Amino acid sequence: MHEFPHQYTVTAAAQAEGEITVEAEKLPALATAPPAQFDGPGDRWSPEMLLVGAVADCVVLSFRAIARASKFNWSDISCEVEGTLDRIDRVTQFTHFVVRLTLTVPPDTSEERARMLAEKAERSCLVSNSLKAESTLDIHIVVSRA
Repeated sequence: MHEFPHQYTVTAAAQAEGEITVEAEKLPALATAPPAQFDGPGDRWSPEMLLVGAVADCVVLSFRAIARASKFNWSDISCEVEGTLDRIDRVTQFTHFVVRLTLTVPPDTSEERARMLAEKAERSCLVSNSLKAESTLDIHIVVSRA
C-alpha cells in the first residue's frame, strides 16, 4: 500500500439535459442520471446508488484484506447494502445503512471467527467510516459442503 494521504480525482461532465459522464484516468466512463426517486429514468447509476455501492464494495475489499492477513479460508462473499435517504433539519442525507453480508466458508471453519472477521471488515470500511450515517450489520455464515 502507498503511504497516506492518497488522492483520487474524478470528473463529472454534462450538458444542460441528459446523462452525466463520470470519468477517471485509466477507468471506463460511467453514464449516470438521477434515480427514479428524483424523477430520473432509474436505469443508470446515480450518485445515491454509487455511494451505497461504494459501501458494499468497500466492506468486501476490507474483508478480503483482513481475511488474507488473518490467513482465514473462505470461498464466497456477498454484501448487500440498503441505504436510507431522508431529510433531517431540511438537509437531504443518508441516515442509515443496513449491511447484509453472506459469507461462505469451508467445513470445519470457526463460525465465530468468521463472524468476528466480518464485523472487523465492516468497522474497517473507509467509505462508511467517512459517512455520518449509522449502519447495522447482518451476517449470515454459510458452511459449504465438503
